[in-house]
Amino acid sequence: MPAEGLDWLPGDDVLSDDEILRLIDIATSRLGVKEVRFTGGEPLVRRGLVDIVAGTSALTPRPEISMTTNALGLSRNARALADAGLDRVNVSLDTIRPKTFAEITRRDRLPDVVAGLRAAQAAGLGPVKVNAVLLRGINDDQAPELLRWAIEHSYELRFIEQMPLDAQHGWRRDEMVTADEIFAMLEREFVLTPASEPRGSAPAELFSVDGGPATVGVIASITRPFCGDCDRVRLTADGQVRNCLFAREESDLRTPLRDGASDAEIAERWIAAVRPKRPGHGIDDPSFLQPSRPMSAIGG
Repeated sequence: MPAEGLDWLPGDDVLSDDEILRLIDIATSRLGVKEVRFTGGEPLVRRGLVDIVAGTSALTPRPEISMTTNALGLSRNARALADAGLDRVNVSLDTIRPKTFAEITRRDRLPDVVAGLRAAQAAGLGPVKVNAVLLRGINDDQAPELLRWAIEHSYELRFIEQMPLDAQHGWRRDEMVTADEIFAMLEREFVLTPASEPRGSAPAELFSVDGGPATVGVIASITRPFCGDCDRVRLTADGQVRNCLFAREESDLRTPLRDGASDAEIAERWIAAVRPKRPGHGIDDPSFLQPSRPMSAIGG
């Protein structure tokens, strides 16, 4: 995010807790959705998050419920979220060096994130996963130490290629740390063996570390796209459907929801929104344009 932050959505634009739960119910009961992930932005700033998780957990069929968070407030909320029905968490953490953490996040709060990770683990929100993005010239020398730290604390580490979803639109392909570079750095210190189980629709390529049981994953959205196996759809906080993280178009569910559309009608609109999903994100195409919404306004 830019240093000055981003504008908050007007309150009326944001879906209410009940509206979110109704859309989740439609997705799980009518559209075959089996996993619901709360992300952001930062889901822990949502006042009604625990109630939303509890409502999702009470649905039939009950989906798997996960959350991606920066963990700054997780130590205060992990137990309540677990009791409400949250199954597991992914924590975004790009470094374990306090100085680098402050440079990346503009906050000197690494101890709060570490405390959040410990609280998630103690609450049974596992396996606790850590998502890390390597940035050229900032933390691109820290991959091995981050993996050693994750293994020491029994967290599952996932490296993610930096994606063109920054608010400043400053992403450059030639400045991105690639999956091949990540593998090269890790293999100087570890023996990586591809996982024996098929990847399926999961975004991460998994590898056992030094014969296991520890694993590490690499999500190479840019250099090794997995669009053909992707089965995800995103619902934004203001009720828009995005059929791809890199989509430039959105489909409005909030208006029909508030205009009295039936569950069946909303489901049909949702299907229509997903139907034109492109076979690939096209980042390598010269005509590719970065989405206007940054990651913090989409939900990763």
